[in-house]
This record gives sequence, C-alpha cells and structure tokens, in this order.
Amino acid sequence: MLENCKSAQERWGGVSQLIDQWLEERQEMLVRFCALGEIRHFSSEDPSQGRKVKTFFEILVDYTSAGHFEIYDQLIREGNSYHDKDALEAANGLLETIDATTELILDFNDKYLETDDLTSLAADLSTLGEAIESRLEAEDCMIEVLHSAHHDQSQKTTS
Repeated sequence: MLENCKSAQERWGGVSQLIDQWLEERQEMLVRFCALGEIRHFSSEDPSQGRKVKTFFEILVDYTSAGHFEIYDQLIREGNSYHDKDALEAANGLLETIDATTELILDFNDKYLETDDLTSLAADLSTLGEAIESRLEAEDCMIEVLHSAHHDQSQKTTS
C-alpha cells in the first residue's frame, strides 16, 4: 500500500497544493497504519498503544473528510469543466466504493473512540486495511479519470 501511495504522489503530486497536502496526509496515515500493524499484542493496559490508535484514527478521519469535502469536489468540478460525461459517470461509481469505505472508517473510529478495549483491534485492523486499500484504488482512479485525462487539454489551453 505504501509503495502505491508513493507512485500516486509522484504521478499527481504537482496537480495542486490541495492535492499535494492530501497525498501527504495519506502518506502519514499509511505510515501510522503500518506502525499499528507491527504491534503483536494490543493491551488496554498500555496507554501508549491507546494513544497510537487514537492518533491514527484522527489522521484517518481528517484524511477521509478532506477527500469528501475538498478533493472529490475539486475533481468533479474539473470533469464538469471539460464536459467529460464518461469520467463523471465513472466517478459516480468510484464514489460509491469510497462511500462504503467511509462508513466502515467512521464505524471503526466510533468503536475505538468509545472504548479502551483493544482486544479485537488486530482483527479489526485487517478488515480496515482491506477497506483502505479499496479506497485508495478508487481515489487514484478518480484522479486519473477526472484530472490526468484532461492534462493534455489543459496544456493546450495554457499554450
């Protein structure tokens, strides 16, 4: 997952400052997710583990929110500006995938926000990891169809 994130940042890092910042948040979220994955046994008695979990979920929720309230809107506006009906239709399907992962992310956040019981966290992280991977693939596709596909057109208009 982390390698895919780096390649996405290389491909789209210069798109805009907003997307750059968002991809940096993505990187931080993945680093913290991987760090949690390295913990073999979660214990409610270890306060540092609880802090790591809460920090991870804060970053994950911030990243998720930025996608929904800033990035996707910007990408859809770009698709609209180029009157790209095919890309906008594809984006609607991708948003369905993303929305499903958003619900899962918020459920996980609520669960671990309300409890210090980390006994099921390892199994939950596995499920969450699959959802995050699906989400990142859908986000990358959205960037591809709504932004990168218009790169040549935008270059012609600025020349």
